[in-house]
Amino acid sequence: MHAGFPYFSEEIQQVMHLGAKNSAMPELVDGIAGPVLAGGMAVLLKLGFGYVMRDCLLDKERSKKAMEFFDENFIIRDPNAVAGQRFYQGKFLLRTRKPDDNMNVWLRFCPEPDELFIDSPFGRNINSLKVVETDVVDEDEAAKLERDPDKVDLVICFKDIDSIVGLIGREDVDIVGLLLENVVQLTGNVGHLFKLGAIAKNIELELGLTRAA
Repeated sequence: MHAGFPYFSEEIQQVMHLGAKNSAMPELVDGIAGPVLAGGMAVLLKLGFGYVMRDCLLDKERSKKAMEFFDENFIIRDPNAVAGQRFYQGKFLLRTRKPDDNMNVWLRFCPEPDELFIDSPFGRNINSLKVVETDVVDEDEAAKLERDPDKVDLVICFKDIDSIVGLIGREDVDIVGLLLENVVQLTGNVGHLFKLGAIAKNIELELGLTRAA
């Protein structure tokens, strides 16, 4: 089950770093309050996962590149679906095991299919702001989401706030180690973790950020 996990943590960190390039988020520091950390993660994940598609309205070449990236990562060929395809709509809840942390981020891909495309001077194009949606939710809402399989496919639950902050910038960590150390617990369809890591990896490949072997 863990064969595809080794670089997951580093890839997601890279996605968040890309998001930081599009925002004025302050550097996260140890001891940060849960809602503030959740807000920072929500912004960075949304901007980071949309980074490759962010400039799709600037010219024809970038528009084509964004459409190709979207097609590879978010379109699933399905003969039983309308038009023979559907969109990847993975839903994740990132939180901690300590209720007092109040650190909860709800991450969804392609939640509103009707809003994914817009008309541009270059034809049909990606609405990059609608590919990824993130929300900060409180403990009560997070508890409801965690119990609703229609709202969340996979819960990624960290030990506490310090365990999240401690991972920022580290290069010697992988998801297997985090699981073994009981720093992270996974609940739900673990297959979505592979997809999440794969999208992050493809962002790295697209931007030439892949680490040397």
